[in-house]
Amino acid sequence: MTTTDNLPTVSERVRDLHARMTLDEKLAQIVGYWVDKGDDNVAPLDGEMTTGQSYEDATANGIGHLTRVYGTRPVDPVERASWLWSEQRRLREQTRLGIPALVHEECLTGLAAWKAATFPTPLAWGAAFDPELVEELGAVIGASMRELGIHQGLAPVLDVIRDPRWGRVDECIAEDPYVVGTIATAYVRGLQSSGVHATLKHFVGYSASQAGRNHAPVHAGTREVRDTLLPPFEMAVRDGGVRSVMNSYAEIDGVPVAANPAYLTGVLRDEWGFDGTVVADYFAVAFLHTMHRVAADRGEAAALALAAGIDVELPTGDAFLAPLAERIRAGLADEALVDRAVLRLLAQKEELGLLDETFEEPPTSVDLDSPAHRALALRLAEESLVLLTNDGALPLEGDRAAARIAVVGPNSDAAEALMGCYSFANHVLAHHPEVPLGFELPSVLEALREEFPAAELVHARGCDVEGDDRSGIVTAVSAAADADVAVVVVGDRAGLFGRGTVGEGNDVESLELPGVQRELVEAVVRTGTPTVVIVLSGRPYAIDWAITGPDAPAAVLQAFFPGEEGGRAIAAVLSGRVSPSGHLPVSLPRSAGAQPFSYLHPLLGGPSDVTSADSTPVLPFGHGLSYTTFERTGLEADAAVAAGGEFEVRVTVRNSGERAGSDLVQLYARDVFASVTRPVAQLLGYARVSLEPGEEAVVAFQVPSTRLAFTGLDGVRIVEPGDVELWVGPSCAERETETRIALTGPKHAVTPADARLVRTTVAASAPAPTA
Repeated sequence: MTTTDNLPTVSERVRDLHARMTLDEKLAQIVGYWVDKGDDNVAPLDGEMTTGQSYEDATANGIGHLTRVYGTRPVDPVERASWLWSEQRRLREQTRLGIPALVHEECLTGLAAWKAATFPTPLAWGAAFDPELVEELGAVIGASMRELGIHQGLAPVLDVIRDPRWGRVDECIAEDPYVVGTIATAYVRGLQSSGVHATLKHFVGYSASQAGRNHAPVHAGTREVRDTLLPPFEMAVRDGGVRSVMNSYAEIDGVPVAANPAYLTGVLRDEWGFDGTVVADYFAVAFLHTMHRVAADRGEAAALALAAGIDVELPTGDAFLAPLAERIRAGLADEALVDRAVLRLLAQKEELGLLDETFEEPPTSVDLDSPAHRALALRLAEESLVLLTNDGALPLEGDRAAARIAVVGPNSDAAEALMGCYSFANHVLAHHPEVPLGFELPSVLEALREEFPAAELVHARGCDVEGDDRSGIVTAVSAAADADVAVVVVGDRAGLFGRGTVGEGNDVESLELPGVQRELVEAVVRTGTPTVVIVLSGRPYAIDWAITGPDAPAAVLQAFFPGEEGGRAIAAVLSGRVSPSGHLPVSLPRSAGAQPFSYLHPLLGGPSDVTSADSTPVLPFGHGLSYTTFERTGLEADAAVAAGGEFEVRVTVRNSGERAGSDLVQLYARDVFASVTRPVAQLLGYARVSLEPGEEAVVAFQVPSTRLAFTGLDGVRIVEPGDVELWVGPSCAERETETRIALTGPKHAVTPADARLVRTTVAASAPAPTA
């Protein structure tokens, strides 16, 4: 039998509750029930995974989680809250132990519920490079959730982007683990400050799947897992104090994570000290039997998952109820593992205040899309827009603001194109076309009409996002030919499992724009009308032809699903009222054949003279233009620091243009020689700095040398002595100002006490010159 170490430290109250439980009551506490699931499948395999239990039977002994009470169907939030409060009272009063249920919901782009605000997708958070703003976002989302009696949010996603062909890229933050970790940890802090437990997804390796396919095997070595895929999770656990973690569907080197105690217990609990709950990704326990085939039946799957460290099966009790009970009663599984999980779940409920909640007064009115929500959505959307190219066509001001503007493209008047796959509109309302959206969502066309009241706007769709219908291109070309400026809005349509071009289950083999959208853009450009292309997408596309091609458009703006205020943010950037300040959180790929690619590649991972294939991206990680210019000069650093110590780096940044703007100061490093191969560039720290024309500031980075740590030959993470090149520039590929530092002394083995975060300060800025 398996031993039960890692027992949680719990209160006497929880111990007493647990001691009074029957086996059936224990099992009821470590499963969920998908309330009001009905026949609307929002994920494949739902039908074959269901237990078929009625709600009354499933909750006779209590229940651990209620799954997506608000997020499964378009239900009125106030009416649903009234039902939930009464149901929680029933659980308190009519079950033997009177334990309320923990309610969880999706909250990746805001609370996934009808009429709730939809914020920019996480890839846009990465493009904004603004953890403080994302922390505000988490707090606002958490407040809405807590008001509705929701206790746990299934976000954020900390998967490091490895391959843009993967459909879930729009749920991810960046291809750099430090950016992922700092921004995701900020979201965790924000959400949990409102009394809602965050859930880290998907621990670990999910995004490194073979060929960018969903649920595919992962062929990552220990060093890649340790140095690239795990650090964001470690930051959110140790620095963010996250209370919940969700397993990855992945199998790494042939072992499914859901059955791997080395990760779920060894790394997460033994190494990092995590003491919260581990919840199964939906159906992941049963998948050990049906998809991974490492368990002969669901009872064995349940035993494997429990032993590995999964505490709660979601969304229902497909394996942890009858199959596990049968196995325990037959003496084939250790009930002590159930006890461990139950204690963790009850401790979580106590921490959330559920054991004392009386549920007497449900909310009678809620505003899930208040002016505060919208203001935050607008700020984040504005900061996330990345200006890729601009020959001077933007901004559209002066005479051009009153010109004839042709607005064309399949995403020009498609509000749903502003939202990611886990938005309620694209995730659930797509199954209910008769139900109104429930909140204001102006399309790009509508926002441009607001922004340019003096202009004459002519609209033509041109083509669909998908398909080969070219019949509308002629009309779009005619509109563009008669205009002073053409704005072409192309890109993705988010959805799930084959419904859409990007999103969960929508993996691709090509990174060309879907359908005939490239033909539309090229046809409009050939009219000779200055053309601005806006790419509204959930992944970066191989658009080298639009960046460096002989017939490239005048400007290209990348928008990663910027949410409900995304249309207005785009319009504000086009008019010049807002200067673009976003930067690429993921390299702009050359082709699908160059994938997987990361800017964190060693020397052999880049171009060379021994191969005719070039993986160099069209635009590098960190790239982003503004309507002003910035100069970064005078990079200075300590000459030497002991390995394991901390060093300071200083750089002066100046707004050398004629407009106010925000620069992203990016500090990079390269370990010149090491005992294992190291990246040619690694982001050490970053800071957004807003400057008026002529204004300058000194940005100081306090860098723990553990930012340069890696897994050594003996499997221990170390900081190794040696020379390190440092530079600051407008992207990872440009060294505008540089210096070196020496790490000295013996190599340093990294311990839990070592610092991981870079601290940044901005010195008092010089005043802007007077006219």
